[in-house]
Amino acid sequence: MEDCSIPPCPLTEALIVIGGKWKAIIIYQLSKSDKRFGQLDFAIPGISRKVLTSHLNELVNDNLIIRQSFKETPPRVEYRLTEKARELIPIFTQLYLWGEYLVDGTEASNEMIEN
Repeated sequence: MEDCSIPPCPLTEALIVIGGKWKAIIIYQLSKSDKRFGQLDFAIPGISRKVLTSHLNELVNDNLIIRQSFKETPPRVEYRLTEKARELIPIFTQLYLWGEYLVDGTEASNEMIEN
């Protein structure tokens, strides 16, 4: 039988990995600095701890963040971006500027977009 599968769309695949309400915000928060779970929970108002845990696990599985456990008492875990995720930061910056345009109706200058 002939294989009639359609090749995956790169945009669809990318959006599956970073899609949803919270994943981009988690990545944005980790772009500022490595964070512990409680710091992320505090920095992202409105996200439930269950959803944050689920998204962190998905981002780890997709190799976008690293979960580092420290052998201390009490136990400590930190999350940080991988290089793969850092490649998203300029894209998220553009989306942020576009979002400002949608919210404020103001256009971002080329200088802002290039930085």
